[in-house]
Amino acid sequence: MELSASDPILMPALLFTLILFPFLAAFGAYLAVSDRLLKVIIVVTGVALVTASLVLSAQVPFSFALSPDGPIAFRAVIEVADFALLSLIFYFGWKHRHPTIMALAALQGVLLLYVQFLLSEGQAHWPVFYGDNLALIMIFIISVVGSIICFQALDYMKAHEQHQGLDRSRRSRFFSIMVLFLGAMNGLVLANDMAFFYFFFEVTTLCSFLLIAHDRTPVAVSNALRALWMNCLGGAAFTVAMTGVALHVNSLDLSRLTSAGPADGVLLPALAFLGLAAFTKAAQFPFQSWLLGAMVAPTPVSALLHSSTMVKVGVYLVFRMAPAIRGTFLSHCLAVFGGFGFLAAAALAVGQSNGKKVLAYSTISNLGLMIACAGLNTSAALTAGVLLILFHAVNKALLFLCVGTIEQRIASRDIEDMRGLYTIMPVTALMTVFGVIMMIMPPFGLMLGKWMAMEAAATNLFVIVMVTLGSALTVMYWARWAGILMSDPFAGRFTPERQPWPTWTALGCLCLGGGILSVAAPWLYSLWFTRALSPGYEPPYGVHGGILENAVGAFAVWPLAGVAAVGFVLAVVAVYRAGGARIVKPYVSGLQTDTPGVFTGPLNQPVQARASNYYLSSLFGESRLTVWFNLAAVALLGLILGGAL
Repeated sequence: MELSASDPILMPALLFTLILFPFLAAFGAYLAVSDRLLKVIIVVTGVALVTASLVLSAQVPFSFALSPDGPIAFRAVIEVADFALLSLIFYFGWKHRHPTIMALAALQGVLLLYVQFLLSEGQAHWPVFYGDNLALIMIFIISVVGSIICFQALDYMKAHEQHQGLDRSRRSRFFSIMVLFLGAMNGLVLANDMAFFYFFFEVTTLCSFLLIAHDRTPVAVSNALRALWMNCLGGAAFTVAMTGVALHVNSLDLSRLTSAGPADGVLLPALAFLGLAAFTKAAQFPFQSWLLGAMVAPTPVSALLHSSTMVKVGVYLVFRMAPAIRGTFLSHCLAVFGGFGFLAAAALAVGQSNGKKVLAYSTISNLGLMIACAGLNTSAALTAGVLLILFHAVNKALLFLCVGTIEQRIASRDIEDMRGLYTIMPVTALMTVFGVIMMIMPPFGLMLGKWMAMEAAATNLFVIVMVTLGSALTVMYWARWAGILMSDPFAGRFTPERQPWPTWTALGCLCLGGGILSVAAPWLYSLWFTRALSPGYEPPYGVHGGILENAVGAFAVWPLAGVAAVGFVLAVVAVYRAGGARIVKPYVSGLQTDTPGVFTGPLNQPVQARASNYYLSSLFGESRLTVWFNLAAVALLGLILGGAL
C-alpha cells in the first residue's frame, strides 16, 4: 500500500487538533474557574477530536515528517521533555519513598542518553508521524469513546465529590489529566519515531498514576504507586528495546523496523523487550495487579483505562511489531502467552462478585486474546484481533459507565446487590444487560471476533485449547451477571429512573454504537480490517471460507440480527403481559411469615431468605490461583526473553 502525500496544510492542522490541542485544553481545564467553563472546554475538545478523526480517515495512509530546518527543533523539544518527564516520575518516587520507581526512572534516563549518543548526525530525518488503518481505528476509539467518557464524567464527578464531602473541588485537575490522556494516546498511536512514541508512552504512565491517586486516600495512593512502578518497568523495557534498535539499525524509524518482514537475530531481543513493555501496559500476568488496583479510582477513570487508553497501548504495540516477528519462535511464544492470559483472567473472573473486578478481569482476559491473535500472526488472526480491539472498547466503556451509575444509586458495586435492579433502575439495568449480551452473543462484533480468533487458532493446539476453555468461562460469568440483574419477580411495576442528561447521552451513544457497529461489521471488515494488515501476509481472511462468512469475507450479520430483533420483540410482549401478573411469595416449607421473604427459623426467630450465586471460590478464588498464574506467566516471560536472546 502506497502512502498518500500528506497535505502541507491539512495534515499539520489535524495533527495539532488530535495531539497538541488536548494538551492546551488540559491547561485550560486546570485553570477553569467555573463549572460552566470546564464543561465548555470538555465539550469543545471532544467535538474537535471527533471531527479531526473523521477528517483524518480520508488521509490514510499518510506519513508526515517535521522539517529539521524549521523554526522549532521538535526532536530536541521531545528529548528535553523526555528527561523532564522522567524527573517528575523520579520526584514522585522520592516523595513517596519508593526506591523502585526512582531506580527505574534513573535507568531510563541513562539509556536515553546512550540512545542519543548512538544515533549519528543526519540520521534523524525519518517520518515522525505515520498513519494507516490500524492507527485510524485506534484514533476513532480514543477520540470518540474517550470523549464520551469525559462527557459522562462531568456530572458523575460532581456527585462523586458530593459523596466525599470535599471542601474544595478537584474536578478541574481531574479533567485536565483526562483530556491530556487523550492527546497523549493520539500522539502515541500516530508516532513513527520511537523517541516520540516513548514520550507519549510515559505521559500515559504519569496520567494513569495521577488519575488512580485522584481521591488521595491511602488505598488510592498505594495502588497508584503500584501502577507507576509496574509501568515504569515497561518504560525501562522500551528504552532497552530502543537501545538495541539504535545500536543495530542506527534509526528509530518504527515503520522501517516493522515493515521489512521478519527481523534477523540481532533485533529479536529488542523486539522481545518491546513485548515486555506491551505486557506491562496491557496488565498481563504477572503485571495484572496494577489494573485491578486501579479500580479504586472514580469509575470514569476505569472506563478510560480499560476501553480507549492505557491498556490499549500494549495491544497496539504488539500489533505494530507483529510483522517483524512473523514466523519466529518469539511470535509462537507470544500466541501462547496471550492465550494463557485469556484463560487465566477468565478463570479468576468466575470467582468475583465485585462488578468492577469482574470487568477488570474481563479486560485482562480479552487483551490476552488480542495478544494471542498478534502472536498467531496470520491475516485471519490479525483481522480478528483488530475487530476485538474496536468492539471491546465500545462494550467495556458502556459496562463501566453503567456500573458507575448503578454504584452511585445503590452504594454498592457487588453484583449480588444488583439483584432485580430493573425495578428501580430499569433503563440502566437494560443497558447493562445489553452490554453483557454484546460481550457473549452474536450478531455482536465481540462474539464474532472471538469466533474468528478461534478459527485462526485452530492449527495451534495449545492456543485453541486455552481460547476454547477461556470462552466457556467467559460465558459463565457474564450470563450469571445478566441473570442477577433480571432475577426478581416482575409484575409490570417500574420505578421511574432519572439521570443527568450527559449520563443518558453517553450510555445511549455507546449502546447505539455497539449495535450499529455490529450491523455494519461487513463494511468495516472490507473497508478497514483487511487493510489494517501489513504487506507480506497471505490474502485476506475471507478467501478461507469460515463458518460465519462468505467468499468475500462478509459476516452473516443480518440473519443473526434478525433473530435478535425477533427476540427483543418477544421480550417486549412478555413485559407487557406481565403487567397483570400476580407476584407469589416464595414457598419456604410452610414456615413463611406475613413479611415477604422472611421465614421462621430456629428458636422461632425470623430469618430473611436470601438467594445467592455460587462463586466457586474453592476453585476460582484469587488467593488460590493468582500465585500459580503469576509463576506460570513468569516462566512464559522467561521463555520469551530467553528464546530471543
